[in-house]
Amino acid sequence: MDPNKVKNSTCTCSEEVNEEQLYTQLDSIIEAHRNKDGALIPVLQATQNLFGYLPEKALKTISKALNKPYSEVAGVVGFYSYFSTSPKGKHTIRVCMGTACYVRGGQEVLKALMDELDVSVCETTEDRKFTLEIGRCFGACGLAPVVMVDDETFQSVKPSKVREILDQYA
Repeated sequence: MDPNKVKNSTCTCSEEVNEEQLYTQLDSIIEAHRNKDGALIPVLQATQNLFGYLPEKALKTISKALNKPYSEVAGVVGFYSYFSTSPKGKHTIRVCMGTACYVRGGQEVLKALMDELDVSVCETTEDRKFTLEIGRCFGACGLAPVVMVDDETFQSVKPSKVREILDQYA
């Protein structure tokens, strides 16, 4: 079984799949990598693609199945910023907090987003629609403050415009 096919074919981002089905797919992912050197990271990548994040139960399943201490699995997840142990939203909102954006009101924009979404930085809304993050310079200092939603950039954002931006993703 080709690990790339497993990784690409198991994404359930737009489908409703129950937990039992997800863990059945996780077992298949693990089985495809079980006897390969360096299997941990590819299994973690495929698992994150499957669940959208790495739940603790999945990490324990991987630990047991690959015969690795849980501390090693959790250590790898904690080391690489690519991995997330909390659910991510359908859309990722990043507020630039580089110097120019900060000075031009980025912190007020961030506060408005936090209030509007009822989340803090690095949290996901209950409906899993949005995850709020901060960035450290998007290279658009002349357009400050800047907000990115997924790959779309919004320039000269004012707190009063936050609702208008979010409505585009409703």
